[in-house]
Amino acid sequence: MKNILIISPHYPPSNLAAVHRSRLFAQHLPSYGWKPIILTVHEDFYEEELDWNLHKLIPADQRIEKVSAFKVVKPRLVGDIGLRAYFQLRRRALELIRAEKIDFVYIPIPSFYMALLGPYLFKRTGIPYGIDYIDPWVHQFPGSNKLFSRHWFSTQLAKLLEPIAVKHAALITGVSEGYYKPVLDRNPHLKTQALTAAMPYGGEESDHDFIRNSGKEVSSTSPAFGRQAQPPSTSLNLSQLPSTLKFIYAGAMLPKAYKPLEEIFKALNQLQPPQSPQPLQPLQPPSTSLNLPQPEFHFIGTLGTIRPIAEKHGLYGTTVFEHPDRIPYLDVLTQLEAADAVFILGSTEPHYTPSKVYQGVLSGKPILAVLHEQSTAVNVLRASNAGIVITMKGEEDLDSLSARFLAGLQDFENFRKAFDPNRINRAAFEQYSAKAVTKQLVEKLDEIVSSTAQLG
Repeated sequence: MKNILIISPHYPPSNLAAVHRSRLFAQHLPSYGWKPIILTVHEDFYEEELDWNLHKLIPADQRIEKVSAFKVVKPRLVGDIGLRAYFQLRRRALELIRAEKIDFVYIPIPSFYMALLGPYLFKRTGIPYGIDYIDPWVHQFPGSNKLFSRHWFSTQLAKLLEPIAVKHAALITGVSEGYYKPVLDRNPHLKTQALTAAMPYGGEESDHDFIRNSGKEVSSTSPAFGRQAQPPSTSLNLSQLPSTLKFIYAGAMLPKAYKPLEEIFKALNQLQPPQSPQPLQPLQPPSTSLNLPQPEFHFIGTLGTIRPIAEKHGLYGTTVFEHPDRIPYLDVLTQLEAADAVFILGSTEPHYTPSKVYQGVLSGKPILAVLHEQSTAVNVLRASNAGIVITMKGEEDLDSLSARFLAGLQDFENFRKAFDPNRINRAAFEQYSAKAVTKQLVEKLDEIVSSTAQLG
């Protein structure tokens, strides 16, 4: 067995979405001859709510090394755990490499500051390292163009630090090619120095099996799942709501997903039930007739950004509902199991591939997706026969999205009536499984280690 040190400051029981990247790699690496050692921060220093159910998904024999971190103080000057635990992680990583035979160091980012550990460890030990772009580092966030704003400083700092971090990298990977290709353009030496690989999150069947076998109840304390507000302590069962076509969207909204959402809500405005609030002026006569049940779109973990848009279009409380708070990963899977269908909304950016696509396919529920035509998720859904995809070219063709969404709803209803989860093309989806994605990583690791050995 070769040894890989994965430096991931957040790890279960942290409930942050990025922990699944390291978790799924670590779960499957031993199958391909690599033993993972997870170097992380002790959960006592996490700011987010802990999810010990998520911790149950980790193999019992997995090796996890934990360090301390500087605590968050008031006023909150430094929150990023990569900064608060930087020196502790650096010290422990160096100890592990010197005490044991480590063949490779792998650093998923964010936290972006973790990437700086790669060149530090390489210069002192000669161990090759790789950086995995879960999110782009140098990126134009809303507000980045405003001089001396917080986002402006973050962008300038990223431009300064990234070249240092990647200078000696042997491997650059990302959730999709669009996440790391600009890195190669900014640092052209990497095109000959480093191997690259685009690897999506991948779906994990055993996570869904855990839900199905655990008897976990579908519940939520949010009133957004019902037509009338309920006391906060009320536990609502999504599967017991009145007969409608219930879609679930679970996860954050990207900044460039809101314009497509506006067009979708304009389309839904035409399908309002009679008792709904007075809608805005419809795009076409309200006599639009679609042969499908009244749809309900339930947004989970969207931080209160959906309700104002839905209210603007007269949809909230009848067609659109929002549970603003993030809920634990396993609760998301439970909600998917209870829903009639899964709704996936991408971005006008072509490189964005929603990881929720893989959860949706494995839930065995029909999927309605609106994605950029260049997103790799389009091929995932179409090849696996798991749902209907409405594509967009970007912001230039959003004017026609409302009409195409209405047509897509009818196509989806016809698809749903004939849908059989047993007929999902598992062979087509297999290449997107977490194990298959891990195999892609291992192929690169083996090539690097073999090349290093020959040079040595």
